Amino acid sequence: MKSNDQKQNNGRPAVMEPETPPDPSVRRFLTAVLPQVSRELKRWGKKLDDCSDWSLLRQAVLSLRHKKFHSQGGCFYALYNPRYSRQLVKLIVALQTISDYLDNLCDRGGIYDEAAFRCLHHAMLDALSTGPPPKRDYYRFYHARNDGGYLQALIEECQSIVSTLPSYPVVQGEVLRLIALYNDLQVYKHLHPQVRQTRLKRWFREKGTAFSPAIYFWEFAASSGSTLAVFALLGAAASPQTTPEDVRRLIRAYFPWICGLHILLDYWIDQEEDRKGGDFNFAACYPSPELAALRLHLFLKKSLEGASRLPHPSFHRTIIRGLLAVYLSDPKVARQGFGPTARSLLDAAGAETKFFYRLCQLLRRAGIL
Repeated sequence: MKSNDQKQNNGRPAVMEPETPPDPSVRRFLTAVLPQVSRELKRWGKKLDDCSDWSLLRQAVLSLRHKKFHSQGGCFYALYNPRYSRQLVKLIVALQTISDYLDNLCDRGGIYDEAAFRCLHHAMLDALSTGPPPKRDYYRFYHARNDGGYLQALIEECQSIVSTLPSYPVVQGEVLRLIALYNDLQVYKHLHPQVRQTRLKRWFREKGTAFSPAIYFWEFAASSGSTLAVFALLGAAASPQTTPEDVRRLIRAYFPWICGLHILLDYWIDQEEDRKGGDFNFAACYPSPELAALRLHLFLKKSLEGASRLPHPSFHRTIIRGLLAVYLSDPKVARQGFGPTARSLLDAAGAETKFFYRLCQLLRRAGIL
């Protein structure tokens, strides 16, 4: 006898949830990209052999060890143009390593010096600028400086690769604009708690008026803190056919929606940890857990809608589903009682997201993620 499902499908077998990756790029990511990411991170770890300042060395090592998943996830964009995937992995790892290292220096340096934070983060702009590599003193206002050439080497690696991407001149203006917002956010969020929110709100009035009242000031800040739009633009820069209109469409989809979803999820699962550490948390700005859940659903909906209007929509949808899978598979979700909201987000994103979620659980058990 046929089952009810078979009868409803006119005798055809019922469609089951996928047990293999729904996108062939996922297999390439696991078998080719992730191993290269590991090699790149090890290479940068060896570069620290020349670092003579213990405080800088410690923060650099901690960023490579505990934030490797930022580089792992970001390097999915290396598959946007397989012909340039090796160069894109090197570029994305180097840029994300700068970001994570500087974040540690600002977060764990025991200072609230705006000039020091801004001077350090000028490295991000220089890394994505073309022309002769600058020789700035990024540590000018910081209390330590002898990194053995580590930061300068990361910058020069980025510069040498962006100059080879055929459409980088098309995307560079938006890349630098987004990095300027990222730098602003890193400066303001690391200021003293007594002035931090005031500065973030003023910054939102200055730079985020185009998004008001659709998003809150902390959602604009969260969106600015994501490097995903930059990685998407770098992936697009590897294609000679990328046009200014392609760039505009990418920005509309990614900022604030996909970028915001990325960082809000990151902060949402870190609320207990940040509360204990006395750290500022964007997700904790919501007046209730219920509103936080509603806003995460909104950012997910807008992200999927924006991705559907882009060239290669399935690629960008995979990014969104991967974000949910990575963050919602973290044990912190269950520990904080966030399971019901996590399940509702997975349901809203569809069956493929559940496949990625199960995959991330396996990768966590294996110690890869």
